Amino acid sequence: MSFTFAPATREKAMARIALEGPSGSGKTFTALTLATALADRVALVDTERGSASKYAVGTSGGGFAFDTVQLSKYDPRDLPGILAAAARGGYGAVVVDSLSHFWMGTGGMLEMVDSLGKRSGAGGSFGGWKEARPVERAMIEALLAYPGHVIVTMRTKSEWVIEEDERGKKQVRKIGTKAEQREGLEYEFDLVGDLDQENTLVVTKSRCPELAGAVIRRPGPDMAATMLAWLQDGTAVPDVSDLLDQAADESLTYEGALALHASAEQHRLLGAAILHPVTAQPTTFSAYLTERGKALRAAQPPAAPDGPTAA
Repeated sequence: MSFTFAPATREKAMARIALEGPSGSGKTFTALTLATALADRVALVDTERGSASKYAVGTSGGGFAFDTVQLSKYDPRDLPGILAAAARGGYGAVVVDSLSHFWMGTGGMLEMVDSLGKRSGAGGSFGGWKEARPVERAMIEALLAYPGHVIVTMRTKSEWVIEEDERGKKQVRKIGTKAEQREGLEYEFDLVGDLDQENTLVVTKSRCPELAGAVIRRPGPDMAATMLAWLQDGTAVPDVSDLLDQAADESLTYEGALALHASAEQHRLLGAAILHPVTAQPTTFSAYLTERGKALRAAQPPAAPDGPTAA
């Protein structure tokens, strides 16, 4: 196999933001503030028993305009289907509040691993993780390939510390420590920030240079505008909705399907969650394109036999 280098091309992108913090740090409020500044239509996946709806527009006119789906179990296999429905609905931003529930909540990854590991011959915890890892990977791929902005919140374990203020007076403060999520998940996001009880955001990771290391009191639309300017500084690229339209087109050829696969692979969209154009069932773009490719190949006329033809 040979490898060829080519000039790097900067492409337009959508935000991938993770907000971490203990309870009461304003994760939901901050996520909605950023999401509504980034997009006209916002969908929120509510794992907090409807608490996000307390931030919806009230009779006074204040609050955020968004649509929500409320969950009571948090099977990671369900999230790609939810994202596919949001993509079909044309939501420009999706908030998952919180992603931690898909890790440690009812029906989440940890429960799935435990259940799989207890099956006869499964090999215990090791065998459970072996089966569950592809499920988690599919969930993450669906988040990263969503054709809009994605903001997730993650709970952190709380600890209480005693500090001295500027006058030397001792005070007790709640802080967040490690996020309740898989180790290393932060590498998947463009920006990761820790929120404290005063709703101050400390950016711990940022691919956007203007926000690297920033400390922002009550993050607002200005932060979203900075992020959006950085994301839009590049060449236009197709999203999964564009590729899905091409894949479902009746004029598509087998060669065209191969080209679509190459394009989707290049832009890391093979794992994008979609609703099947015919059955409306959740699937991935890769699975649907493979299905289309097989059908198109089967419909091709048989190749002419080699060798001389009869006179």
